[in-house]
Amino acid sequence: MSRRCEVTGKRPISGSNISHAHNVTKRRFLPNLQKKRIWVKELNRFVTVKLSTSALRTIAKNGTGELAKLIREKKIKVR
Repeated sequence: MSRRCEVTGKRPISGSNISHAHNVTKRRFLPNLQKKRIWVKELNRFVTVKLSTSALRTIAKNGTGELAKLIREKKIKVR
């Protein structure tokens, strides 16, 4: 299972660890993903999705309408 937000599409990005001596090594910045079970009123059911915390806050603020739309368009697998 990939480390990718199902709603926003956030993925790991690459960068560098830089030591005090300025030695540079590659590293990955992972998104803060959470597996949540959300009630989608439009579908009248619970849906389990893997999403970033920023997407979770957006859903809490704006509602589950956009999530239901993505599920209907088959862009999100329903578990």
